[in-house]
Amino acid sequence: MTIERIMRILAGSMILLSLALAHFTSQIDLSSLSWLWFTAFIGFNLLQSGFTGFCPPEFLLKRMGFQSGGNACSK
Repeated sequence: MTIERIMRILAGSMILLSLALAHFTSQIDLSSLSWLWFTAFIGFNLLQSGFTGFCPPEFLLKRMGFQSGGNACSK
C-alpha cells in the first residue's frame, strides 16, 4: 500500500469519524460546532495539500517505512 492510498484512507476515516461524533453527541444541528470544526480543519488541510503538495503526515509515513508510489487509482 502506498502513502497516497494511506493518506486518502486516513482523511476519509477522520472525516467520517468527526461527523459520527457530531451526530452521536447531538451537535449536528449547527448550534455547537465543536466536532464540525475538526471536519473543517481536515478539509482545509486536504485542500491546501492539493494545491501546494505539502502533506505533513507523509513525512511520518515515509519514516515508518511505507513506500511512495504511483496513482492511488491504479491497480
